[in-house]
Amino acid sequence: MSPILSVNDLKVHFPVTGGLLMRQIGSVRAVDGVSFDIAPGETLGLVGESGCGKSTLGKAIVRLNDIKSGSVQFDGQDITHLSRSAMRPLRRELQMVFQDPVESLNARHSVREIIEEPLIIHGRGSSAQRRKRVDELLERVGLQSSAAERYPFEFSGGQRQRIGIARALALNPKLIVCDEPVSALDVSVQSQVLNLLLELQKDLGLSYLFIAHNLAVVKHVSDRVAVMYLGKIVELADAEAIYHRPKHAYTKALLSAIPEPDPTLEKKRILLEGDVPSPIDPPKGSAFGHRIKHPRYEETIGADLSLREIEPGHWVAADPCCLEPADWAKLSVATA
Repeated sequence: MSPILSVNDLKVHFPVTGGLLMRQIGSVRAVDGVSFDIAPGETLGLVGESGCGKSTLGKAIVRLNDIKSGSVQFDGQDITHLSRSAMRPLRRELQMVFQDPVESLNARHSVREIIEEPLIIHGRGSSAQRRKRVDELLERVGLQSSAAERYPFEFSGGQRQRIGIARALALNPKLIVCDEPVSALDVSVQSQVLNLLLELQKDLGLSYLFIAHNLAVVKHVSDRVAVMYLGKIVELADAEAIYHRPKHAYTKALLSAIPEPDPTLEKKRILLEGDVPSPIDPPKGSAFGHRIKHPRYEETIGADLSLREIEPGHWVAADPCCLEPADWAKLSVATA
């Protein structure tokens, strides 16, 4: 089965200017060579610390950010350099749910106007048909159709996010990029929104790129998980493998931060030393090895640290600073 989304060596750099003439003096390497596929009906979770490039990657995929190099193929079509007019037909099938439902919903528009807008832009149906569609979408996401005549500020955070999801569903998309859709919500509401997304996926055959910084949240919705650090993916595997057999040191640190629900069990927290390197001037070798001052860091300068398959379907950066000696030996033998 062909992937619904295929990202290959994607790079998104933002210029840094300075001096009297404000010339470019550098670049922020927000996304620096990312590759992955998403199959139809699959959810790929993308996790990492704030500032690692997750949201920038998501916005680049839906072409809200310019792409420096690499490619994005959606449903078999290369959309990397399509113009705004050429992208318009594809936006029916490629949608995004944003992190903050307060900022992403126009406070001056009623809920009906917000959800109906994509239908009007793409010329879908008559006024009566659009009205019926809006009512159906609201009920589909767990709100009453009477909510259509109200305004976003009249709703709670979870209800506003449901409105955002309804807007994303308006044009029957195939893929939705969910940019931290529950991080701004109360914990009690997060599970309701996550269950809604799972229900919609089952009923409508949706594919998701689910972006989050919390591995505990991603665990319940993802088929596979990609771990991102400083603009690069450092580990990619089935969710079960990530949670039960993590290989990369950064993945293990993220997993150690998940609270243990059983108070009788002790869990060792891995506290990371140092700061995340600057994406303007990233280390020449292992970014994570540089952060933790690993003794093998010098070996990684100029080395190929790209993803390698350590187990079937389990990919990890070929980085001696971040792997256990046994895993590094296994990886070295497999790629020899």
